[in-house]
Amino acid sequence: MIRLTIFANLLLCGALWGQSASSASTQDKTKPPVTQSAAPAGQPSAAAAPSRYRPNRFAGRAGTYYKLVWGVESLNVKWAESGEVIRFSYRVLDADKAKALNDKKSEPFLIDPRAKVKLVVPSLEQVGQLRQSSTPEAGKSYWMAFSNKGRLVKRGDHVSVVIGKFRADGLVVD
Repeated sequence: MIRLTIFANLLLCGALWGQSASSASTQDKTKPPVTQSAAPAGQPSAAAAPSRYRPNRFAGRAGTYYKLVWGVESLNVKWAESGEVIRFSYRVLDADKAKALNDKKSEPFLIDPRAKVKLVVPSLEQVGQLRQSSTPEAGKSYWMAFSNKGRLVKRGDHVSVVIGKFRADGLVVD
């Protein structure tokens, strides 16, 4: 029994040694040995390129809440103009429910608890407020820009957008 086990181990070691020797002989001697990465062929390794995967920001109940109660989806907060402006955008599904977001009387603001700031929509002399306040239409996207003077709000921060009674918490600044 012991002899059989030793013989099996010798065969296994010989087979492994033969594979490594044959793969070394097939490589070009002028090139350095090629190492294989854990990533499948045709895909870059994780260290080489960052992942472009973006999970659904409002999975489950939160996404359903914004659709049913406020008539909007695709809530998005972006760091724009080299960080001097934070742009909030959304897509209207139900124009009647989304009227509150475009109401000129309600003052929108963005809250960043990490930076401890409350950003407002600036009003320019000849342009007016940097927001769309027309009557919303289903299927269209709308936006507003918050002044981020001093660049206190950074990419990756979790912020809240408040417009009258509307409040969207946990939005990530892209």
